[in-house]
Amino acid sequence: MRNLLNQIIRQNKLREKADNESIQSEISDPSTSRNRRDFLRKSVLGGISIGALTSLPVQDIVAQTTSGVSRASSPTDLKITDLRYVLTSVLGGTAILRIDTNQGIYGLGEVRDGADVRYALMLKSRILGMNPCNVEMIFRKIRQFGGPSRQAGGVCGVEMALWDLCGKAYNVPAWQLLGGRYRDKIRLYADTPEANSPEEQLRLIKFRTEEQGYTWLKMDLSIGELKGKPGTVVNSKFWEDNDKNLAQWGDQSNYMSYGNTQHPFTQIQITEKGIEELANIAGHIRDLVGYEIPLSTDHYGHFDLNNGIRLGKALEKYRLAWMEDIVSWELTDQWKTMSDALETPLLTGEDIYLLKNFRPLIDIHAIDIIHPDLATAGGLLETKKIGDYAEEHGVAMAMHQAGTPVSFMAAVHCAAATQNFLALEHHSVDLPWWENLVKTTDGRKLITKGFANLPLTAPGLGIELNEEELKKHLHPRDKGYFVPTGEWDEKRSHDRIFS
Repeated sequence: MRNLLNQIIRQNKLREKADNESIQSEISDPSTSRNRRDFLRKSVLGGISIGALTSLPVQDIVAQTTSGVSRASSPTDLKITDLRYVLTSVLGGTAILRIDTNQGIYGLGEVRDGADVRYALMLKSRILGMNPCNVEMIFRKIRQFGGPSRQAGGVCGVEMALWDLCGKAYNVPAWQLLGGRYRDKIRLYADTPEANSPEEQLRLIKFRTEEQGYTWLKMDLSIGELKGKPGTVVNSKFWEDNDKNLAQWGDQSNYMSYGNTQHPFTQIQITEKGIEELANIAGHIRDLVGYEIPLSTDHYGHFDLNNGIRLGKALEKYRLAWMEDIVSWELTDQWKTMSDALETPLLTGEDIYLLKNFRPLIDIHAIDIIHPDLATAGGLLETKKIGDYAEEHGVAMAMHQAGTPVSFMAAVHCAAATQNFLALEHHSVDLPWWENLVKTTDGRKLITKGFANLPLTAPGLGIELNEEELKKHLHPRDKGYFVPTGEWDEKRSHDRIFS
């Protein structure tokens, strides 16, 4: 065995010399980022080289060469001991979760944007003492407490944190636990910003595509654009708010407001003049973007499938990548009617919880592309199952994402592990401090030229919180920073849903 090790040592001396020269060269390069430089220095100083072991006894050589195996955790003995949160100011209040364990390692998750963190806190008493590596079992235990859209935020946030924990416990990336990866970089799509003039809009689009490097764009094409244009919309005055807007995100306290009324029940119609106006907006953006870049559309307003088909036909000549959420996701038959009538791909799904609720749309090919938000769909594993089911039926998958870098990285791992994936939304492109909320644990950049970088070796989600930056961006209504949540420790109900 000694001779074999000596042979390995001789071979590795040459390799080590070349590696060290390469590392030193990158450290000296002025273009190397500070985080990357620190990571490389730690790599150089991180342990004894194999070549330095020649004088040690065989037992010590074996012990030293296996010391890289993570012993920070004994996965079978892990137990959940706490669940805490911090409320960030991202998108009006998005909570990051931290699940702690008896071995000092923790996992990060996120409650979907716009959802109450209490959706997650009420789950704490149901997961305390459990082994976080039994992810699917815990998910099955708590999934009854999720629902459509933001109601699923707690369940999904916990599931994300469990995969982060499990990856750290076994020292592998989350994508590896999902079955491996199909890709190393994840294509992102970004919004096309509005501007006050064609010249300013062209400048903003060039910034997106040429400087930021995005290869897929999405734009809003709302009937809100028709405000103040007579003869473009029928029955709009009845639904306008105090500012004379058709606000899709209007007064949530008024159950019968425009924003809270499903699309078929407003009887708002778009006139031919209105259709022409919206088509001209789409055509203008297409002219600015060109045809090499996919262009998707969203946020039309609350009108019925007939107006959706009329608008869709007017937009077909611009070869849109998709039309998103024309009507509510539950209306499967209406989606099928629109899909049969239009050539433009149709897409929905950001508010759908669990695979069983995606199946009706997929089974009859009512949509061309599914669009799950991992923070609603059920977390990493459930979203991968959704993608795999869609793939079997010839349906592609794009992914919605509007949160902090925590849910963003959870989606990146899922996208890497799912074959029929197209592109992932990045909703905070213009928020300068967004990426700085976290640090990557392997020195990589979070995003490079419109693509998210997948951590190839970093365990779990591959990020840690940048506490200094995070504390600058807490939501004003809750300035606590992972404070104790003891009031949520006690379970007070019998949860079983069958007799």
